[in-house]
Amino acid sequence: MTNYPYLVSSTSFDPLSPSVDLSVSFAQKYMQQMKGTSPEAASDDRFAERRRTGMAKTMLDSLRSVSAKSWTKTDNLLAKELVMHGIDSELVDPWQISGGIHKVYKSAIEAYAQQLPPHSIVNKVSPVLGEVRKQVTAIDPRVIGFVAMQYHYTGMQLMDLLPHSEQENFGNYVKILDDHLYMPLQRAYSAAGNHPADSVALQSVRVLMPMMTEISQRVVDRVNQLYPRYRCLSGPLNSPHIRTSSIRDVEMFQVYMWVCLLEGNLHALETELFPLCVMIYPKLNVSWELVSQMTHLLRKEICACLTPEQAKYCEPFYEILRRMFSAEVFPNA
Repeated sequence: MTNYPYLVSSTSFDPLSPSVDLSVSFAQKYMQQMKGTSPEAASDDRFAERRRTGMAKTMLDSLRSVSAKSWTKTDNLLAKELVMHGIDSELVDPWQISGGIHKVYKSAIEAYAQQLPPHSIVNKVSPVLGEVRKQVTAIDPRVIGFVAMQYHYTGMQLMDLLPHSEQENFGNYVKILDDHLYMPLQRAYSAAGNHPADSVALQSVRVLMPMMTEISQRVVDRVNQLYPRYRCLSGPLNSPHIRTSSIRDVEMFQVYMWVCLLEGNLHALETELFPLCVMIYPKLNVSWELVSQMTHLLRKEICACLTPEQAKYCEPFYEILRRMFSAEVFPNA
């Protein structure tokens, strides 16, 4: 039973069982996404190589101070939320977090300097960030919100050190780090290993995985159409930066729901995703009406992508997701 009395009760499903690894599918997805963003060849332009190397050095030299500023920014945003939600501040260790940040961003900056494609860092950073998630969520899953926010702010501030023409290039590396920290990918891979290849849950996730970004883009674009004048903390909803963050959030919701499907329960939704949203979204001026609309649209998109058998299996999970963020729980949204 959940520790959060305001949540929908866990729904039990028949246990499913033995072995498939979704990590290959996710790697393939990244390969497909990044094909169009091949880096400049160093041999073609030595000036571009020296310029990028210089920018990478600036980021590496600034990494410690940027991480410290990110800690302050995150603490200012969420310190009161930790108290309000009864989260033990001792669980948030700034030195441990900073150590992980330095390790993964060093890998990202070095890959950027060498003009390696962004997906090349996945094998190196995925285990590190998977372990960070595991350690952070072991005692209180809600702490991941604080940690992920500091990682994200670090990436944003590093991008600010670059000329505008290079920010999108480095942003592709930052997105990979964000994805692997905000999203419980390792947990999804582990859960997938408990399924036979023909299980409905696993086959549903296999269908949805390559469509994740496309689904998220459609949902975000529709929300922007419905709320054309909406502004969150960082700016208008339809600005390029906010649109990118919104797409990542919808992708995050999808990965959490994959975990629920593969684990056959709502534990990840109840104990991690929902509290994370309750802690962070109000601080970012994201209304519950907006989130409710997003979960409604996501449910429709998911069911439209699946076979009738798969949709029948998945629909109850997505219906509960929708209800948890609806006016039933947030009547004054």
